[in-house]
Formats: sequence, structure tokens, C-alpha cells
Amino acid sequence: MDVRAMHIANGIVNGPVSALFVAVAVAALAVCVWRARADLDDRLAPMAGLVAAFIFAVQMLNFQVLPGVSGHLLGGALAAILVGPWVGALCVSTVLVVQCLLFADGGLTAIGLNITNMALLGTAAGYLLVAGLLRVLPKNPGGLGTAAFAASVVSVVVASQGFVLEYALGGTTDLSLPWVSGTLAGTHVLIGVGEGLIAATTVATVARVRPDLVYALRRFRKPAALTPEVETVV
Repeated sequence: MDVRAMHIANGIVNGPVSALFVAVAVAALAVCVWRARADLDDRLAPMAGLVAAFIFAVQMLNFQVLPGVSGHLLGGALAAILVGPWVGALCVSTVLVVQCLLFADGGLTAIGLNITNMALLGTAAGYLLVAGLLRVLPKNPGGLGTAAFAASVVSVVVASQGFVLEYALGGTTDLSLPWVSGTLAGTHVLIGVGEGLIAATTVATVARVRPDLVYALRRFRKPAALTPEVETVV
């Protein structure tokens, strides 16, 4: 079994555990749909489409990490920063489903596993770290880019360790869990650095041109004080 690839293929985790994580993914995505309804508006809905398309396109491009080892952008941290954690998880999930059905990238029986790891765990880890970092970093393109880089590295590693838990529960081959965990963590730190550079460049560029489109800046910036002119009008 090749434990270096992020997408899980059919047969690596047994049927009962795969089915369990389908239920977990469906329940979590239902919550995301419910919470996303409060966020979606005329500004965020088109942005969500663009984010999903961007993640889909970049995930199709693999970059070399080591000889025989390649990786691609997962997109959880990037999506969380641009459109928020709830909509972001839905964007990544949509990409994973399309990749599975149209390109056989990730097994159909493993779709719940892949969504749990990359769309749910990865997005949640990235968003929580960004939320913490933006409390101390400047809320400008530079600070956001720094937060995006760190969050991307952490989210990719967390997503990879989700597989370790799933493999511990229902792995179909006899591999040492410490070896699986260490191999995945080491490889995905390097993949995360590549993802971090892409995510940092992307969010910093968007924040510089249209900061009003970046969910994280809108969420964590304190509302600007009213100017005397606005106070007079009000």
C-alpha cells in the first residue's frame, strides 16, 4: 500500500469503517449546509464557486516532493480563509466527489474517508489556526498570507493523520501504525509547504485587491469606527 497519497483508494480501509465515515461525512456536511445558509449572500456565493473551481484545477496539478512522491493542494485552509469554514468544507467536498466520480481519484467506497480527512478535518484545522493567528498578526495581506501558510501546513498534516485513525480502526493490511503515521506526517509537511506557498500568495493577492471578499478579514477585523460624517447622517 502506498501511504504517501492523500486520496484513499478502495479496499485500504474495510467496509464497516468506510460506511461509518460515510455516515460521519453526511452528518457533518448537513451541519455545514445548515450553517452555510447564514453566510451565503450575493457576495459569498460567487466566491464559493470560484474557490471550488480553483481548488479543483490546482488539485489536478501534482508537484514533486521527493523522488517517487508527489502531492497537490488540498485547499481546506485556503477555502476556510476565503469563504469560511462551513462553505469551505462544502467546496472541498464537492471537488472530492467530482474527482471520485469522473476521474477515479479516490475510491467510491472511500468517499466518506476522504471527505472526513480533507474537507472536514483539514478545513477545520486550518480555520481554527487562522482564527488564532489573526488575533496576534496584523489583519492585512501580509498577516493573512502568513496565517494562510501556517494553516495550510497544519491542515495538510492533520488531514493525513485522519487517515491514520481510520487505518487503525479498519486497515486491511498489516502495517505498523507508527510507521504509517510518521511517513504520512513527514511527507505531508513537505506537501504542506508547497500548499502554503500557493495559499499564501492567493489569499494575500485577493486581500490586497478586494479585501471585502475575504471571509477571514471580514470575520476577524473589528468594525471600523463611524466617521463624523456617517454619524451626522445617521
